[in-house]
Amino acid sequence: MEESAAHHANVKPRMRILLVEDEAVFARAVAKRLQKAGYECEHAESIADGRALARQFAPDLALLDMRLPDGNGLELLSDLVAKGVAVIVLTAHGDVMDAVNAMKQGATDYIKKPVDLEELLLAIEKAENATNLKRQLDYSRQRNSHETENIEMLGESAPIQAIRTQVERIAQLVSVEAAPPTILISGETGTGKDVVARLLHQSCKNSDRPFVHVDCASLPSELIENELFGHEKGAFTSAQNARCGLIEAAEDGTLFLDEIGELPLTLQAKLLNVLERRVVRRIGSTKERPVLARFIAATNRDLQQMVIDGRFRSDLFYRLNVLSLNMPPLRDRGSDVLLLAQHFATHTERRYGLEKRVFSPEVTEMLMRYRWPGNVRELRHQISRAVLLSKTAQIRLQDVALPVELVANVKLTTTATEDVAAATRMTLDAAEKLMIEKTLEQTHFNISEAARQLGITRMAMRYRMEKHGIRA
Repeated sequence: MEESAAHHANVKPRMRILLVEDEAVFARAVAKRLQKAGYECEHAESIADGRALARQFAPDLALLDMRLPDGNGLELLSDLVAKGVAVIVLTAHGDVMDAVNAMKQGATDYIKKPVDLEELLLAIEKAENATNLKRQLDYSRQRNSHETENIEMLGESAPIQAIRTQVERIAQLVSVEAAPPTILISGETGTGKDVVARLLHQSCKNSDRPFVHVDCASLPSELIENELFGHEKGAFTSAQNARCGLIEAAEDGTLFLDEIGELPLTLQAKLLNVLERRVVRRIGSTKERPVLARFIAATNRDLQQMVIDGRFRSDLFYRLNVLSLNMPPLRDRGSDVLLLAQHFATHTERRYGLEKRVFSPEVTEMLMRYRWPGNVRELRHQISRAVLLSKTAQIRLQDVALPVELVANVKLTTTATEDVAAATRMTLDAAEKLMIEKTLEQTHFNISEAARQLGITRMAMRYRMEKHGIRA
């Protein structure tokens, strides 16, 4: 196949399109126009070729003729729809009933021949926009149904039991209201604010609806408004299609605004309007859309002090702080540290197919006395790393890379201190490389399965393998 015009123009392909059409001249004209518009296109002339290309090419959208040399296009339609491929049917004037049947069987749209290429492009853009929105919502639902499955808040200490009781009370309260009050979860980084948000979502009557997690700290300031509110086609230069924002994507579910203290002042007023009036307006639109979602915010900042300093709107703070929870730091949770450590160790052992590990008495003492500035998140990473690095069934001090200066009153021998220092010298990159190598070995170098076990995409896995010089 000839190199596309999109490649020469240095345009990233927008969608993979499979064209199943037996009229060669027409097919070449369509393929050339699609490539010029930035789409990646493959051409098949029959149902059999279409099936084969669909397996190899993995299209996002198919342009399917109804009259093909080896049968009716409806025979291929069901296969494509089952694979999640959007289908636009191309039909002659006398075959409109085929197009109607195709729509009933899951086709996205149909166009009569002779086809106007610009009309075809508009239909493709419409299908592309609908597909992107569906994928955004499906991804959110899949990811979060997986993350909320059997989610629980581990711990038996008094502070965590108090939080558990508050969560149960709030869940009962908000489940009976059509427009539930906003909830603000505060606490240090890594204390489990996201776990509480997911528990609250899991307990609501619409737990099967999306849980949309927005990390306000990680979004570039110039993109936050677009990500939250979406835009209409033509709202700005690169807005070729309308796009749903994350607030709309949370419809009937939960929008979790993590690190809300990082939201710019200019957007705080717009968010306040959403919370007060339960409507959202996309960039470039004059139309307001109703929003039926639960809003949960979280912060590791002192929002009251930020209000005093003029860095956070007081009206937004009071609107968010209707129901509040304050997560306790791990250092105040006593023996929960050991309970969580064992939980994370067992999880890592099962994930990588390793034998059961036990903590040495010195490690147990260090875990209890360490200050845990990164809280539960730090504990999880440290224990996972220690399990992967340990060469014996016992996790020893040299397997745990905790800064000695943050360990209170632990009596360490000279050798033990040297072991801890040696472990600490392993960089994060080195630990990541080791984890990837171990996972690839466990999966017999099945990159897709290794990526799934590590909780990253195949593309991200490829990037990290190249970064660390790991060959499959």
